[in-house]
Amino acid sequence: MGTITRATAARASIKPTAVKVVTTKSSGGDPVTFGERLRYEFDKSMAAGPIALVGWLALVSLTVILIAATILAITHIGPGRGFDFIEAAWQSLMRTMDAGTMGGDEGWEFRAVTLVVTLAGILVFSALISIISAGLDSALENLRKGRSRVLEADHTVILNWSPSIFDIVKELLIANESRRKPRIVIMADKDKVEMEDEIADKVGPTGNTVVICRRGDPTDLFDLSLINGDTCRSIIVVSPEGADDPDKQVIKTILALTNNPKRRPDRYQIAAELRDMANAEVARIVGGDEVQLVLADDLISRIVVQSCRQAGLSAVYSELLDFDGCEIYTTELEELAGMTFGEALMAYEDSCLIGLRYADGRVKMNPPMDEVIEAGSRAIIIAEDDASIRVTPLPPDAVDPKVLRKPKPVKRGPERTLILGWNRRGPMIAFELSRYVKPGSLLTVAGDGEGFAQEVASMPLGSKNMKVEAKVIDTAHAQSIEKLRVESYDSVMVLGYSDRMDAQSADTHTLITLLHLRRLSERLGKHISVVSEMIDIRNRELAEVTGADDFVVSNKLVSLMLAQASENEYLSSIFDDLLDEDGSEIYMRPVGDYVDLTHPVNFYTIMEAARQRGETAIGYRRQRDSDEPDDRNMGGVVVNPNKSEALDYTPEDRIIVLAED
Repeated sequence: MGTITRATAARASIKPTAVKVVTTKSSGGDPVTFGERLRYEFDKSMAAGPIALVGWLALVSLTVILIAATILAITHIGPGRGFDFIEAAWQSLMRTMDAGTMGGDEGWEFRAVTLVVTLAGILVFSALISIISAGLDSALENLRKGRSRVLEADHTVILNWSPSIFDIVKELLIANESRRKPRIVIMADKDKVEMEDEIADKVGPTGNTVVICRRGDPTDLFDLSLINGDTCRSIIVVSPEGADDPDKQVIKTILALTNNPKRRPDRYQIAAELRDMANAEVARIVGGDEVQLVLADDLISRIVVQSCRQAGLSAVYSELLDFDGCEIYTTELEELAGMTFGEALMAYEDSCLIGLRYADGRVKMNPPMDEVIEAGSRAIIIAEDDASIRVTPLPPDAVDPKVLRKPKPVKRGPERTLILGWNRRGPMIAFELSRYVKPGSLLTVAGDGEGFAQEVASMPLGSKNMKVEAKVIDTAHAQSIEKLRVESYDSVMVLGYSDRMDAQSADTHTLITLLHLRRLSERLGKHISVVSEMIDIRNRELAEVTGADDFVVSNKLVSLMLAQASENEYLSSIFDDLLDEDGSEIYMRPVGDYVDLTHPVNFYTIMEAARQRGETAIGYRRQRDSDEPDDRNMGGVVVNPNKSEALDYTPEDRIIVLAED
């Protein structure tokens, strides 16, 4: 029993040792054969892509050639007395590359060897052609995806995709006309070819500017490296189209730009679009002084309110924001240091001083006329271009004191305002309007939609001067509009249903409402002051047949603001002051209140009349003849006019001024 036990134990101890010699074990305990190991190593080599495939094909070709050369050199079965090894290898290589080479071979033994070599060559080169073709297709596909790194410098970057892109690009094309080799780089989570096609269709020729599109996520640090932001001139972050929470996307993009560990040491110049003003504080914390925020809804709401109270005002804002005309510049004013602001107003003939940016960063539009300009301040100037900004001596007879009129007090009473239609900007418009009107004013909001009446009833106001009431009607229905007695209101605002309809459908609904208002005005024989919000600039031309007094094009104004802010780092603070009820704002007032209209008057004289009232005159709006061209749809508005030219004005003409009230 002891012998058997020892023998059994010996066999048991020997068996595991024998298994280890034959096989290896994986980490899971399963045996791995030599064939599996070879296949695994081959699979790993294939992970290198086309280069590995070409390497394997070259190895197969070399092996076939060497074997054939060895056989031919040893057997001497070739023509004549055969070949040496070198010549045999050359003959095999030629037959590998060209199947027709074996056509003249003689001798069946020699033909058999070269046939095998030729068949191997056909197989190898067929596979090689397939690999090259697939590689080219892959390279073209990668180019189509737009994943290569941009190697530009001093370029403008636009991140995310929205309908505002096209107007932004158009404005930048105008701004780039004087630049050498300008570039615009657009990156969004959208197909590169689709972006290029849409820009070609909706923007057209890009002149001397090259537009480069890349596909990527602007919140991803690796994707951001593709745009080469370290060498860019400025960055525009638009509110992304179709995002569930676009403001969060914009804020995260700003965070990725400013907190990238590999970012440049110099500060960025970023212009970013936000929809909700509640998110502005977080965006400012993230971006610091590197970001200018364009609060889209707040901007449009304020301009709508001011335009409804002063028809034609939107054209003034468009002119100030449009590169194709006069723009706002900030420049050093060492030559004005020590002068009062009122004296400095008359120091420019071809441009218009409108405010100051102080050394501590504050911006003040239309400061007190007796304020002394300190060294270190910058002038805020409206000019055709920066080259035209120069101090010029005031001509001795520039101002005609005989035609100046003294100011007359104007008393304003309560106002009745009607809003037709509704969207997310409605509460902001009501809040802003309540800050301007006198006590006893009324705002009637007419519209429909789920929760419309409750939203109107609960929205906050900026003062107690205005009462608000809601009317649930279909604003595209003529009889419903007539029941509101529209003619009894001082002004009417028409808003698009942009929250529940796409841009074109919302504008179509707005057009129908405007046509009903025009028909009602014609039937009553009474003018109805109407200001309408449009979303797409292309629909404005259609809307002009409705006879509305003014149109505020939402997407266009936001696009202009973003484009200008990318070129002027102070623009956001300038417009914050311009659109704030507590500061100086733009007003359009009768020219006859300032000067005598019995004979022509130059703009120097009008500026002096405004200066005596503590106001800054920046332009005028004259009634335009029907045959007079108006290619830019300015409605007779001229900003920064020639100050020496004397013009005839009528009582209907207006002067455009910056004033406290």
